[in-house]
Amino acid sequence: MSNLTPIKTPCIGVCSTGIGDAVCRGCKRFAHEVIDWNGYSPEQKRAIDARLDEFLAKCVANKLRIVDPGLLSWQLSVQKIRHQPHHDPYCHLFALLKAGANQITAPEQFGFEVLPRYRDVTLIQLRDQIDEEFWVLSAAHYDRYIATRDLFPEQVPEALR
Repeated sequence: MSNLTPIKTPCIGVCSTGIGDAVCRGCKRFAHEVIDWNGYSPEQKRAIDARLDEFLAKCVANKLRIVDPGLLSWQLSVQKIRHQPHHDPYCHLFALLKAGANQITAPEQFGFEVLPRYRDVTLIQLRDQIDEEFWVLSAAHYDRYIATRDLFPEQVPEALR
């Protein structure tokens, strides 16, 4: 990704920080990141975007496997699914599930498969589990590195200090 590419807000319009959550249940940013987003430098925005990308990709890859990246990309285009091209393909897969988990009956036609352990779970349930795990991972990161940052100052990325 070019350093000149602007990072769009990850906000999805369902912010829970206004009702007291330290981590938004919608975009998974920390409350102070939601509030201060417009004042952040491009480097700070990229650091936040990279963290969200990494966390979501891990959560998706724990349950699903991309078997044909080209087919997934083609389906995203044909289905007109909004996604961030610079994000991990597993984030693209999650965007597909958010848009149409209830309509996908043959994952292989979309370039992915459900891992054996989760084949008895519907894609809707998997989508919801992934979203919850993404929030839990973000909340754990917040608790470990932000809420208690004075205990671990050397582990907080410079861009987020």
